[in-house]
Amino acid sequence: MSDEDMEDYGFEYSDEEVQEEDVDIENQYYNSKGQSSTACRGFKALKQVVKLHFKLQEREAMLEAYRQMLDYTKGSVTRNASEKKINSLLDFVSTSTDMKLLQDFYGLTLDALKEAKNDRLWFKTQLKLCGLWFKLKEYGRGAKILRELHRACQGEDGRDDLKKGTQLLEVYALEIQMHTELKNTKRLKELYSRALTIKSAIPHPRIMGIIRECGGKMHMHERVWSEAATDFFEAFKSYDEAGAGRRIQCLKYLVLATMLMESAVDPFDAQEAAPYKQDPEVLAMTNLVAAYQENNIKGFERILKTNKRTIYDDPFIRNYIEDLLENIRTQVVLKLIQPYTRIRIPFVSQQLNIPEADVEQLLVMLILDNRINGHIDQVNQLLELDSKQSTNTQKYTALDNWAKHLGSTHQAILNKMA
Repeated sequence: MSDEDMEDYGFEYSDEEVQEEDVDIENQYYNSKGQSSTACRGFKALKQVVKLHFKLQEREAMLEAYRQMLDYTKGSVTRNASEKKINSLLDFVSTSTDMKLLQDFYGLTLDALKEAKNDRLWFKTQLKLCGLWFKLKEYGRGAKILRELHRACQGEDGRDDLKKGTQLLEVYALEIQMHTELKNTKRLKELYSRALTIKSAIPHPRIMGIIRECGGKMHMHERVWSEAATDFFEAFKSYDEAGAGRRIQCLKYLVLATMLMESAVDPFDAQEAAPYKQDPEVLAMTNLVAAYQENNIKGFERILKTNKRTIYDDPFIRNYIEDLLENIRTQVVLKLIQPYTRIRIPFVSQQLNIPEADVEQLLVMLILDNRINGHIDQVNQLLELDSKQSTNTQKYTALDNWAKHLGSTHQAILNKMA
């Protein structure tokens, strides 16, 4: 049969039909791809426009461009692409000091993400907004967001979902910071303990740095110096791993806690801390440790006076300067009285470079703490030591000599190894 006959009988060539369908599908594919490519270019272009307006400080134009950019998240661009671009833009804009702009920017983002049901980016944006409220000391608003974030990390039974351990630690880090500022020690201790029990997370080291630093401050407030030193060291290591500038401040706090616990160990002996020993911001604390360990009170006070910016400008360090001075004065007094059965208070006053009344107060405290066995003759301004003190003096002298011998032996071994 001819082709014409076949057409008369209603036959059609099946291969032609397939070819037409293939062409139609192929056209749809390329049309979709073209539209997707166009949408993607528009999305990226708007991102650059937002950044340009931000740099030019054109607030309203920036927000309008951002609104248009967020419209693309409703289906024009893929979820991964939108999440990646928006997240990087949030980091870029977070450097602004215009808190009203940041508030509006985060608000627009949250509205769009709620509609797009992007829980992961919603969580990150809420964290940033919460951090903003804390900077503004708007703790009530911040606490409200924290409650929302915490609920997002809980299971249906209302308990923490340990599968979301990383997010939980981020929430705890923010809440711990808030209660550290508010000096709410009871709640702080509870959160700190909870955070350290989460083992299922792989948090960013900066998050652990925040938790450990706040833990160290909590222990300092409770005057548990050794635990504070441990936390500050862990915080320093975490910040160092994250490349965060906060590591220098934590290293200062570690030095502070080490001196307050009257440790003979130099914190810069640790290999992690050693590279920062000569850092200009740390050098004052390094010299302070050396003077402290030598019981060089005049050198100690001189370092404090000549380094006010790096030491006294930090309110946290400043709060413990008097404790440090009391420690070093105590060590000097205990060493000073060793050869004597009686010693004049004016002489001690001269050695410590403080008023006689302050010397007397210090001696009374040491007598009450049973660190000195003796009594004060206020009429003649004398500290009279009993025979037991002399025995203790011999014991302390022997221990001091033994410690110095161990130190020299340790140094000799290190020199041989080097």
